[in-house]
Amino acid sequence: MGLTGTSLAVDAGNSKTDVALVAADGRLLGAARGGGFRPPVVGTARAVDVLAPLVESALAQAWPTGDGPARGGPTGSGPVDHLSAFLANADLPVEETVLTHEIAGRGWARTVSVRNDAFALLRAGLPDDAPPVGVAVVCGAGINCVGLGHDGGTARFPALGRLSGDWGGGTQLAEEALWAAARAEDGRGDPTELARALPAHFGLTTVLELIEALHLHHIADHRRHELAPVLFAVAASGDPVARALVARQAEEIALLAAVALRRLGLLAEPAPVVLGGGVLAARHPLLYDRVGQLLSEHAPAAVPQVVTAPPVLGAALDTLDRARANAAAYARLREAWT
Repeated sequence: MGLTGTSLAVDAGNSKTDVALVAADGRLLGAARGGGFRPPVVGTARAVDVLAPLVESALAQAWPTGDGPARGGPTGSGPVDHLSAFLANADLPVEETVLTHEIAGRGWARTVSVRNDAFALLRAGLPDDAPPVGVAVVCGAGINCVGLGHDGGTARFPALGRLSGDWGGGTQLAEEALWAAARAEDGRGDPTELARALPAHFGLTTVLELIEALHLHHIADHRRHELAPVLFAVAASGDPVARALVARQAEEIALLAAVALRRLGLLAEPAPVVLGGGVLAARHPLLYDRVGQLLSEHAPAAVPQVVTAPPVLGAALDTLDRARANAAAYARLREAWT
């Protein structure tokens, strides 16, 4: 038997997944964190399997004696009212549909909704007492942008990397920095401090040594993301090659926001532009200041803000929206994440 007035909130990214059990009065009843959510790599069913122990953990925290609602029933049953899932790799409507079907079949909730994880950032940055209108740009490992307009319209991008015209995010910044360093060392490119700083980060002397270590997997592939912070440090020291890469990233972030605002008819009003993801949340002055400058030129009425709260907060707020919660519930929930 289920328990009315509770919902599951899910934020699943490439590197980590958060699940929260939320009451309609804003109480956080349980929370769990697990590994990354990567349907393109492991398939839809195995990706959703990552959620199962996290859902069980969150439910067990609310009902530790095992007297809680039954789990794993047929579609349309389930222990909680609703499950709001904001998922990485849910980039296309067809992917959202497939994931919705798979999650609904697990019997965790009576109803299920699935959206791309960038919408969780957007919801976390929007006020609770106004219509959901604004734009969010996520710049973490990759880059994405979504937006909501007054008429319920949506602006979004496929966000499939170079295939869909994207540029930037920590993964690509690391690749671009290494590319520039390699060409600087062998004479094909302009000199840059990156040629010294990138290998030095791993205790190496030359870019060639670093290339060899990465190619032969003496340095694990997942450590490539460590190159992006080195890029920003070199840029802050004044290196022109590194600064050019940071400037390009700022241009892409501002361009995504401006295009989404224009699509939604929000360019002329003070619409929120929510910025998040690891690269933006770090508030590197060169990047953040340039994004602000470009937004002031192309979308002067926009109101940019960096959100550093975990995106699962946005998923949890979505459950309160669906429950038509009162102001006290929103305040209680946000306080739980401060």
